[in-house]
Amino acid sequence: MIFIYDASFEGFLSSVFAAYEYRCKTPKIVKKEKFIGDFFEDVEEVITSEEKSARVWKKITEKCGTRGSQQIYWSFLSELENIENTLFQYIQHALVSAKDITKDYAHPAVLKVAQTVKQVGREKHRMDAFVRFRKTKDDIFFATIAPDFNVLPLNAKHFKNRYADQKWCIYDVKRNYGIYYDLEKVEVIQLELPTSILETSTDFFTTEEIQFQHLWKNYFNSTNITSRKNTKLHQQHVPKRYWKYLSEKYL
Repeated sequence: MIFIYDASFEGFLSSVFAAYEYRCKTPKIVKKEKFIGDFFEDVEEVITSEEKSARVWKKITEKCGTRGSQQIYWSFLSELENIENTLFQYIQHALVSAKDITKDYAHPAVLKVAQTVKQVGREKHRMDAFVRFRKTKDDIFFATIAPDFNVLPLNAKHFKNRYADQKWCIYDVKRNYGIYYDLEKVEVIQLELPTSILETSTDFFTTEEIQFQHLWKNYFNSTNITSRKNTKLHQQHVPKRYWKYLSEKYL
């Protein structure tokens, strides 16, 4: 049986609830936007329910603990193909097991989840390091990113603690949403951004910011020793796919 949901984490948990409700041991959980069906498939469209998702999450936390529940959430954020079904198998295994399964790497789902968590963790730390803010004309420090995984929810705490005295916004242009901090709380926002937002121009950013960006790039260039240039090593530490979001690269 196929369960299609709205791509939210709560929607996924609601799908897990529905699968158990239908007593379906091998469901296929698919995001609605990616579902391509035919006449021979039994399909159930899951309506996201806060109550049902909360019940599932409570049970998961009880059986898997902090480590296991974090692994499930981080793996979900990977957006990898078929990750929902891997997570369902992980949850199934946890619910019937009398012991902690988070290190039971002999189980395929547990191993896959552990590997995925490492990938997501690396991307999360890269975003912590590679985000470059630019000051807008309305005194908000703005940054754009496009990570491989949907790690923005994991970055919120780091930037709230680090830049607690500044208004800032980090926008994921790949997924068309961002997080905005107003000096009190972090909230999720959606904006209609022009393509020129990736450029540091006076249309959006202050003159002082543009001057600072040029100074930063000049410093970056002046400290570079051409004779010792090692592009391969540089790309290992700063993958090329991030370059267009780094001020020292795109100016």
